[in-house]
Amino acid sequence: MKRSPAVGELIGEFFGTMILILFGVGVVASVVAAGVGDHDSITWAWGFGVTLGVYCAARLSGAHLNPAVTIALAAFKGFEWRKVGPYCLAQTAGAFVAALIVRAVYADYINFVDPGHTYKTQGIFSTSPGPIGETGSVSLTTAFFDQILGTAILVFVILAVTTAVNNPPLANMGPVVIGFLVVAIGMAWGANAGYAINPARDFGPRLAEWMTGYGTAWRSATGDHPIYFWIPIVAPIIGGLVAGAIWKFVIEPQLPAEELKPTPPIGEPFEAAG
Repeated sequence: MKRSPAVGELIGEFFGTMILILFGVGVVASVVAAGVGDHDSITWAWGFGVTLGVYCAARLSGAHLNPAVTIALAAFKGFEWRKVGPYCLAQTAGAFVAALIVRAVYADYINFVDPGHTYKTQGIFSTSPGPIGETGSVSLTTAFFDQILGTAILVFVILAVTTAVNNPPLANMGPVVIGFLVVAIGMAWGANAGYAINPARDFGPRLAEWMTGYGTAWRSATGDHPIYFWIPIVAPIIGGLVAGAIWKFVIEPQLPAEELKPTPPIGEPFEAAG
């Protein structure tokens, strides 16, 4: 059978993102529904999920696994705009399917602790502003700018790690470094809004929870922000573009002129890189 590079790229994005979400949403289900683990378990498993997802997809697609990364690379690093829509759809579909798997496998625990499928376990699948006290939560403004900042950090460091003339990690260690990066973002910036930093990571699982009985899925899990779902979509895209612009116009001019294109695992598929 003749291999189709375009199909392979979408398969890579789908399964890479699916692996990421299986570990990330899975660990939140373990902590929230089963009572096994804590905040540190969540941050580490998300980081491991990113590392493993990147290793799964790198050869096929460049392992973006995140629409904010894809859009930033198209805007500032030469990734083809015609691929942006398909990549984002594949990423979201992978996140959606992974969330359905977690929802099914953890159904017994979820139904036991939250038979009404309420705000109590909604956070397993989607992010929300963090609670403040017993009745309040982080404001929408703070959550919005928090997501811009977190994603900007993510994309900026990804560009630093994958730029050939910027002394990147060797021996295919880039995915491990990016995984540690996500752990650090979770520990440093997870309180305000759950560090979605990825539109596919939030929207795919949010759609899955809505389709499986969570009528409040589009709201914040605290219940005080009626329409919240758009923030983890829009703010990360802005953050990625901000980081890409800073890298392109502030950092790149200070680097040697040759070989500024990102190299695998983040960027182009392996065959197209170089």
